[in-house]
Amino acid sequence: MKILVVRFKQIGDSILTGPLCYSLKKSFPDAQVDYVVYDHIAPLFEKNKYIDNVISITKEERKNIFKYIKKVWRVTRNNYDIVIDVMSTPKSELFTLFSRKSKYRIGREKKHRGYTYTHKIPEPKDAKNKVDKFLKMLKPLEKEYKMKYTEDFSIEIPEEEKLYMRKKMEDVGIDFKRPVFAVAINSRVAGKVYDINRMMEVIKNIIKYLDPQIVFYYSPNEKEFAKKTHEALNWDKHIFSNIETKSIRELGMLLSNCTLFFGNEGGPRHLSQSVGIPTFTIYRAGFDIKEWAFQGEKHDGVGPLDADVNAYSLPADKQNDLITPELVIKKFKAFYRKLIENKEAK
Repeated sequence: MKILVVRFKQIGDSILTGPLCYSLKKSFPDAQVDYVVYDHIAPLFEKNKYIDNVISITKEERKNIFKYIKKVWRVTRNNYDIVIDVMSTPKSELFTLFSRKSKYRIGREKKHRGYTYTHKIPEPKDAKNKVDKFLKMLKPLEKEYKMKYTEDFSIEIPEEEKLYMRKKMEDVGIDFKRPVFAVAINSRVAGKVYDINRMMEVIKNIIKYLDPQIVFYYSPNEKEFAKKTHEALNWDKHIFSNIETKSIRELGMLLSNCTLFFGNEGGPRHLSQSVGIPTFTIYRAGFDIKEWAFQGEKHDGVGPLDADVNAYSLPADKQNDLITPELVIKKFKAFYRKLIENKEAK
């Protein structure tokens, strides 16, 4: 059996669709499970025991419709038995259009769309979160097969890759006998970025009371922002802004060596959870905590609702004003104390 899962979007979406691929592999151990993602995300899923082939959509293919169609045509010549279009957009639907012999062509139910699907999945009203929502796309298969589900979205970073990045971090002066916080001061989506002046106030307070080492990680195009923020913090020696991650997989290696993740909501937060480190996130206005946030002993955050239970009835700027540095610091310190207590109890 051959199965194709189409989910080209950004980091968080791709990671949270992982359980769908994993569930398919658990249900059909001998099947070939292929996963379509953007090229800059593809390295994350290399060496994954649940995914046989990672198929990349390049930037050039995304921009050039003729090259894109050629790529889709070439991929679908693999004659998949099951095609699951998690994206369910006009572009992603080409995979099912060119897979007319596939017994199952599953997509999401949307207006004026999905004519090439054999099964359209309505927007679930009872989904616990994004992972649960994506897993419901496997429901049509239950009529013929016994499905085994998992909500696990972990990504395994081999020991040799962890050690490679650990050495890189040690070479710039990081001491692993002390806590190392990966801090997201930026985000790909501007609306998710906590005011940088407030963020710097929070960072100064965390340094003063917890004495951690702080890593301002960044991709090549975020380097200037990280350096300028470090400069505005008077080049504080607790902060390291000299570790550039050249790929999303390198970022995964870095995060897997850190004590915890702190900062803006975004793909790196999901990546931190997937490699198994605790996370504390600052949620901005309009964020759907039910869908995107995975809480628990190791994960928490702070947002407008922590200041006012009726915050979401306010305009976005008023909601964001409620997330004061004092509120962030108070919640983070409580979270960190609990982490330490739980660690000591074990």
